[in-house]
Formats: sequence, structure tokens, C-alpha cells
Amino acid sequence: MIIAVIDGMGGSIGHQIVARLREDLPEKVEIMVLGTNAVATSNMMKAGANRGASGENAVAFSVKKADVIIGPISIVIPNSFMGELTPKMAESIAVSDAKKILLPLSHPHIDLIGVKQIPLPHLMEEATKLIRKIWFKGGKTINV
Repeated sequence: MIIAVIDGMGGSIGHQIVARLREDLPEKVEIMVLGTNAVATSNMMKAGANRGASGENAVAFSVKKADVIIGPISIVIPNSFMGELTPKMAESIAVSDAKKILLPLSHPHIDLIGVKQIPLPHLMEEATKLIRKIWFKGGKTINV
């Protein structure tokens, strides 16, 4: 199973996600980090990712290989991260066949109705549980 963690700016949310996934999931899970810039990618790599890449083409190309994509909801919003996430990146992520797990973190121009404000560690716990369900579907591992 390939999990793509996507983040921008300094990659601090992605770093936390990677660290949590690496702690909670079997070593057979491959964590691929995709940053909107090299700083974000580097920061996420330090948390224990298997491989990483930066920029528009890397994101657009690599999401096709992912089984699961995880990141803040901003990764499907064109021009988010102060313009770092290009429309091509957002579209590539949104149309990818991968299962998307989007953390409902605040975005300046979007209000998510019906979504509780939950601290990031609790969101990551829920995301990890969902990924474990995908990994251990019916007691059997998938996409090994």
C-alpha cells in the first residue's frame, strides 16, 4: 500500500501525519510525501517517509501511484497555501483514484458545515484508524 501525504508551506502538518502513520502502521506500508515546495518535502521526509518529491509535476504524476492520499483539506483547493498549491495539483489530487482522507483544518475562505473543530492529534488518530481499516480490510492485508 502506498500512502501519499501531501502538504505545503513548511510541511509541519504533513510531518505530524507521517510521524503518526510511521508509529501506528506496519512497516510494509510505503509513505510517499509530496510537498508543494522543497522545504515541506524535506520536513516530511525527516518524520520517516520512504520517499518524497516536490512541485507541481511531481504531485500530478505521483498521486496516480497512491492507494491513499492524506492531507489537509486545502490540498484539493486551487491556490491554497498562499498560492503554492496550483490548480493542476488540486485537480490531480481530486481526480486521483486513490482514497482521500482530508483533515478539515481551517481555510480562510471556506466554512465546513457539520464538521466539529477537533484538535489535530485527534484528527490524525481518526485518520490512522481509517487507514488501518483499509490496510486490514476483513482481517486480510491488501495491496501488499
